[in-house]
Amino acid sequence: MPDLTRTLDAAAAGDPQAAAELLPLVYDELRKLAAARVAAEKPGQTLQATALVHEAYLRLAGGQPDGWNGRGHFFAAAAEAMRRILVEAARGKGREKRGGDWHRVDFEDLDPATSVTPDQLAALDDALGRLAELHPLAGELVKLRYFAGLALDRAAAVLDISPATAYRHWAYARAWLHAELTSTR
Repeated sequence: MPDLTRTLDAAAAGDPQAAAELLPLVYDELRKLAAARVAAEKPGQTLQATALVHEAYLRLAGGQPDGWNGRGHFFAAAAEAMRRILVEAARGKGREKRGGDWHRVDFEDLDPATSVTPDQLAALDDALGRLAELHPLAGELVKLRYFAGLALDRAAAVLDISPATAYRHWAYARAWLHAELTSTR
């Protein structure tokens, strides 16, 4: 890859055109490197390879004042940047601010007939009743989504509201139900 070496040298010398040409030359290789890094992580990693490449490139483009000593040095620096990003993400997940040791459960994926106990279903029904008293539209939306299995856009059509309005009510209802159900434990 003589073009890459020349472009790296020119970018290191401060040529803005060379810096702009650098990403297209290294993107595929950085993407493969990032995919390998992400694949080696534990399941449930929320950082995707594409985002990892972009974040690493931003760090590389702004953080190497003297340039790189060739292709190998550049890719070593890219690997190090990706490692640091993944470590920062992992440390962030453990912090209370980022949810601590919570585990993500998609509300939409729950099957009320098989995934919850009868006590949990009764608690959900009680909470849903309270939600419907306070916010009838949100209560109806939850019933259509959770119990009827309708997608958000279909539920919006049934309720004769816009998808954006449905999304807002759905976000509110999920947060309200979560708070209500976790406070009664």
